[in-house]
Amino acid sequence: MTPDEIKSFLNICLAISNERDREALLSNILDTAMDLSKCDAGTLYLYEEDGLHFCRMVTRSQNIRQGGHDAPIALPPVPMDEAYVCSWAAIHNKAINVADVRSDTHFDFSGSKRYDDMTGYRTKSMLVVPMQSDKGQLVGVMQLINALDEDGRIIPFPHDIELIVGAIASQAAISITNMQYSEQITALLDSLVGALSAAIDASTPYNANHTRNMVEYGCRFLDWLEKTGHPWKFDSDKRRTFLLAVWLHDVGKLAVPLSVMNKNSRLGDGLERVMGRFRTISLLNKISMLEGRISRKDYELTAQRINEACDLVCRIDSAGFLKDEDLERINALRTLAYSDENGLVKPWITPEEYDCLTIRKGTLTAGERLVMESHVTITARILSRVDFPKMYALAPVWAAAHHELINGSGYPNHLTAGDIPDEVRLITILDVFDALTARDRPYKPPMPEDKALGILHSMANEGAIDEKILELFEKSRAWEV
Repeated sequence: MTPDEIKSFLNICLAISNERDREALLSNILDTAMDLSKCDAGTLYLYEEDGLHFCRMVTRSQNIRQGGHDAPIALPPVPMDEAYVCSWAAIHNKAINVADVRSDTHFDFSGSKRYDDMTGYRTKSMLVVPMQSDKGQLVGVMQLINALDEDGRIIPFPHDIELIVGAIASQAAISITNMQYSEQITALLDSLVGALSAAIDASTPYNANHTRNMVEYGCRFLDWLEKTGHPWKFDSDKRRTFLLAVWLHDVGKLAVPLSVMNKNSRLGDGLERVMGRFRTISLLNKISMLEGRISRKDYELTAQRINEACDLVCRIDSAGFLKDEDLERINALRTLAYSDENGLVKPWITPEEYDCLTIRKGTLTAGERLVMESHVTITARILSRVDFPKMYALAPVWAAAHHELINGSGYPNHLTAGDIPDEVRLITILDVFDALTARDRPYKPPMPEDKALGILHSMANEGAIDEKILELFEKSRAWEV
């Protein structure tokens, strides 16, 4: 090889090693081998269990280029049978140099001949080189067709080119294998993330679709950014990092007690205890009348109070918002007491039940809300134990910050605008929007999208969330299928 050829060869190997796009890598491998061998056509096969699959087919003189997402090759794989030259090369890990396929008697070239008959092409010389990884694993086969001299005439492939093409094939095999390993690691990471998300869904039926909805909104929003040519760019790694953060943002809920996670009303399971106590008070009231300790009028007055208390507690337990007049009634109910069968004086409702019934909005008390909010710090703690690949290192950071607000009123670290990246601000908007519009929350009806956006704009006006990102989200209509 001349110094220029050596330099060109090294540059090609470096380019193959650095290529990260799978489709571009596969095309570059075949084009590179064809350029160095100065041939007119070539086929790249990738090995799978059922044979050698057509991956790329190029015939430059006929302007034919097949393979990849845009032009898939609809041909059956070549079986691993030694009768076929590409399979023989793969099985024995040896290059095959055929001067003229028409006069060769060692291999079955009927497929090439049929292709020639259909297209008018003339397949003559052929160089077939196996592609094996550094660990001896078969990756595929390169089949180069019709070497050309300087005048464009078909000639046999020079034997000295076999070593060069073999080196390219080896480098290509290693690059493909490394990319496959990377894809397997990514698939493993995705499956683990999916399993964690499924575990949250299984333990939290009232929140089952939340993360999936956010991922769908996020995907559509990122697609919209790309489609509209917006300057906010997400390359493949950044996009995956962002979506991983969305998938993982609630992983800490795995450690939150189900009594808090699945509390669908103010009293939750405690409603039955309150109703049982009211039934006890009712029976004691009747016994007191029958034994003559109270008058019929007092009995009926107490019975009416019990019925009113039952109605009040049941109504407040599932109300979306506690009204002022109901708060006054609960305060009055709090002062009532009764004597049990042992003469002990007990309240109609306990202090804990009072705390639950006086929740203004939602179903959680202040203490329960702190427990619920702890899922963010638990998320950070869980994800800190995961060794994320370098390109996805920001995923756990973004996931654990989704409740931070740019005016510092969020939690757990009360970060302010300068500490909250745009990606986290977007996750926060997706989180709030889906929480407001969710259709699977038994403690509240779904909110119309326009009303939810109005609340988000109010939050933006208060300086809690990013107004510009909210406007982009609204323009994208990412929640619409």
